[in-house]
Order: sequence, then C-alpha cells, then structure tokens
Amino acid sequence: MVPLRDENPTRITPYVTYGLIAANILVFLYELSLPPQQLQGFFHVAAVVPRELSASFSGIPASYGLPVNYGLPEWMTLFTSQFLHGGFLHLAGNMLFLWIFGNNVEDKLGHVKYLFFYLTCGALAALAQWFFATGSIVPSLGASGAIAGVLGAYILRFPKARILTLFGYFVGYVPAYFFLGWWFVQQAFYGIASLNAPANIGMEGGGIAYWAHAGGFVVGAILAPLLGLFADRSESEQF
Repeated sequence: MVPLRDENPTRITPYVTYGLIAANILVFLYELSLPPQQLQGFFHVAAVVPRELSASFSGIPASYGLPVNYGLPEWMTLFTSQFLHGGFLHLAGNMLFLWIFGNNVEDKLGHVKYLFFYLTCGALAALAQWFFATGSIVPSLGASGAIAGVLGAYILRFPKARILTLFGYFVGYVPAYFFLGWWFVQQAFYGIASLNAPANIGMEGGGIAYWAHAGGFVVGAILAPLLGLFADRSESEQF
C-alpha cells in the first residue's frame, strides 16, 4: 500500500517540508560517504543510544569508546537522530509520507509553527521509544516519529480526505482515517537496505519504532490543535 497523492491543495508553498526532505537526503548522502566503522561511530554519536541518554540524565558523560566524537550533548540526539536513516528504503518511505502529508499540515500551522511542531514530535517520539528500552546500546534513528506526529495532525484536520493509494496492482481512493489506520501495519513491513552498521529503527533487535510511532502520533494529535491546526488563517498569514 503506497500513497500517491492527496486531494487537499495547499495555499502556501511548503518550504519547511521541502527543506526537511532535502536535509534528510543530504545527511543520508553523507552517511553513504562514510566507511562502515566511521558510519557506526556516527550513528552512535548522532543517533539516540538509550543507555547513553539514560546516563546523561544522571549526569554521567557518554562513554562511546569510539575514535570519532562530534561533541554533541546527548540531549541533542533527540533532534539529530531525526535526520538519520538506516538505508535507502527507510529514507524513501519516510520522505514519501512527509511529502504527501506534511504540506497540508504546514499550510494550516504556518512555516515556523510547523517546524517547531515537527521537531517537537520527533523528540518526544524518541523519548517514548527510549522509555521502553532505557538500557539498550543500539542506536535509534529515523524521521518516523516526527512524521507520525504529522500524521496525527493530518487525521484530525483531514479525516475524510481521499488518498489515491496503490494496493498491489489496484489503484483507488481511500479516506485518510482508513489509510492512516493502516499506517503502522505498513511500517512493520518496510525493509531496510543495510548500511553495514547496526541501527535500531525502533525495536531492540532492529526493525520498526513502534513506540516512537505511537508516541509521535499521539503528540501530534495533541500538539497540533494547540498550535492552531483548526484556526482559519488569512491568505497573508505565512507563519
């Protein structure tokens, strides 16, 4: 099941959504440029490593034991991890969803509020995942938590929007509430093209960030209305 487009045109150009997609692609190209050992070090420093994050909350400095140190405080990984991906399919799936659903949410919130909303959803989603695996040493990474927040906002604002969707060889329209209800199931079957570095896209043994997705979705559904998701903005309101 792959979404092709939605039927809600935006009134403003979604600069932030485009910028986020570009940033994710650029970071992924940087990942591809690294040899496996350096890539592993980069993931351990820039992704969320639950055990290291837990230690930082107790005032214990990170102890990566790696030759590369990018000098990031551990809490910053709640944000930097949102721009890392474990493989091309992981990146492509996330960016497809961001491109389709992000533009309409950005239109309703405005550029600045939308960027704040996106990063906050991603950070709190990462914390939700951390909460259930505080001692894990496997890096958690990806934009899925932030995008789940976008989906949580979208399903509230556009529940009956028709999404042109590809089901195998069948193409048809389905309502947004139905499509997003199946989103978690679809995520569970995403394959990840390995970059030769162990990375946890959510669960302890690798795979899908179920708790990050659930946490991001709930945060998005709560936070977006507080930021004006249902407010009617004038044509001149860009922010």
